[in-house]
Amino acid sequence: MSNTSLKTTAEWREINWRKLERSVYKLQKRIYQASNRGDVKTVRKLQKTLMKSWSARALSVRKATQDNQGKKTAGVDGVKTLTPKQRLSLTDKLQLGSKVRPTRRIWIPKPGTDEKRPLGIPTMKDRALQALVKLALEPEWEARFEPNSYGFRIGRSCHDAIEAIFIAIKSRTKYVLDADIAKCFDRIDHEALLNKLNTFPTIRRQIRSWLKSGVMDGKQLFPTSEGTPQGGVISPLLANIALHGMEERIMQYAETLPGAKRENRKNLSLIRYVDDFVIFHEDITVVQRCRVIISEWLKGMGLELKPSKTRLAHTLKQHEQEKPGFNFLGFNIRQFPCGKYQSGKSPRNGKLLGFKTIITPSKEKKKIHYDHIARVIKAHKSLPQAAMIKNLNPIIRGWANYYATVVSKVTYQKLDHLTYRKLSAWARHRHPKKSWKWVKAKYWQTIGDDNWVFATMKDGNISSRLQKHGETEIKRHVKVKGESSPYDGNLVYWSTRMRNNPEMPKKVATLLKKQKGKCTHCRLFFREDDVIEVDHRIPKSFGGKDSYYNWQLLHRHCHDTKTANDSSSGTQSGCNSTEPKPTRKLEKVEDKWVMRYA
Repeated sequence: MSNTSLKTTAEWREINWRKLERSVYKLQKRIYQASNRGDVKTVRKLQKTLMKSWSARALSVRKATQDNQGKKTAGVDGVKTLTPKQRLSLTDKLQLGSKVRPTRRIWIPKPGTDEKRPLGIPTMKDRALQALVKLALEPEWEARFEPNSYGFRIGRSCHDAIEAIFIAIKSRTKYVLDADIAKCFDRIDHEALLNKLNTFPTIRRQIRSWLKSGVMDGKQLFPTSEGTPQGGVISPLLANIALHGMEERIMQYAETLPGAKRENRKNLSLIRYVDDFVIFHEDITVVQRCRVIISEWLKGMGLELKPSKTRLAHTLKQHEQEKPGFNFLGFNIRQFPCGKYQSGKSPRNGKLLGFKTIITPSKEKKKIHYDHIARVIKAHKSLPQAAMIKNLNPIIRGWANYYATVVSKVTYQKLDHLTYRKLSAWARHRHPKKSWKWVKAKYWQTIGDDNWVFATMKDGNISSRLQKHGETEIKRHVKVKGESSPYDGNLVYWSTRMRNNPEMPKKVATLLKKQKGKCTHCRLFFREDDVIEVDHRIPKSFGGKDSYYNWQLLHRHCHDTKTANDSSSGTQSGCNSTEPKPTRKLEKVEDKWVMRYA
């Protein structure tokens, strides 16, 4: 490597990212506060300041080239990665008004269906520029978005939407309109979106260029006269902006109903997760009228409801040919009649409700998950047991964590039994001439009171074991507070919520608590949209162990820097020679772990 390359790498790595992030976040917080109080002039002034700053441009380039999960997917220019020198060059050149290149069309499968979803992948430069515009626009709109909008928003998840649904119906039976918007991302009207965005001309022209840039499918260029391409950094934000106002339109209708306005707004609910939404009310005519109102409202954005995925049902009883309850985001929400010992009481008059609201995993998602497990077992008949466990554990752990906030214990037990049957058939197939007693003793071990643990043994100890669905703790999710936002400055609250997220792996959640929500490298709080990675304080190549003592959580970019420092230290110490590697030791100095070299 040349001296110039080494210098450039060092320059990029030695940027004071902590200072840059604090500077940008302060501006974002001021934009959020100004938008909250309706001070449009200040919002625009701060947005221009942010986008002109070198700090925001550098962070945007880092986001697109280092932190982005799809960073190695090329656009039409074929560029997958940038060197540190190219990153610095792009940071200096990054500005609005640049020429936009078409997106590259790739197709990805939709989970659980034979359909494929089209993605439009921008070039690396456009990704960085979109990240820069998003830094400026997102705080403004986070202050304006409706409280019951949950999809593609930092700090809000599908579990918040499910908890909002539970709160809306737990004390009353209601009719529900379960609806889906047809091809939402592909049909948004460009002019209607730009008018709703209502931003200053420079950003407006830039976003218009992205929307009109076209898409390359193979070697053919197709124009984009409508829609916002999925795959762009800014696309989810634009989709949420396009659908902003649905809830307020329903609340305006609620105020026209007979009775007290406040009570009417409380009884009529719209809860949205991107293009999926539900509307609740006790009166079927109100729900039917809401369907008409929303259909008319969507026409203004060039959208319409999807008839095949739009149904009217009741939470407790059968309505016409529709069964009670509905599915939303992979959950089945339904109310069941029950006796006085199981029924809760009405918060209004203290009388018994006579029903109970139960949320469980939907049948479709249970089947898809079981089929996934069966396919993995079938496709790896010749794998050793340890490799089979390694393949199955992430599938089981991820699915069980997703549904750990609802009534899932019975589902977990059934899935564990079905998984056992598949694995027993797999084990018998491997040893057709052996008795079942021999097969059971080889593949299943006893741990505590459980005699059926699919595990491997080494030197008399368990070396790896298959996680059971039923081992996942069922814990109720706490919904995000009202209109709270990660830009409100309450970083402790958001850090706590992050580690309590049901989809957060146990190891990461434990380390988040241990590190008090901060990265041990840059000492900044982890934020909702950060990419977090587990690192070994002492690398395994230097004898580091897999233990909580030796694990730490780092931002992906901090992890890159730490790994580079480890490598350069090893090289300087003679890792390419016959000299022994340096020994390392962790020592605690003033409540902070530091690395010492012998």
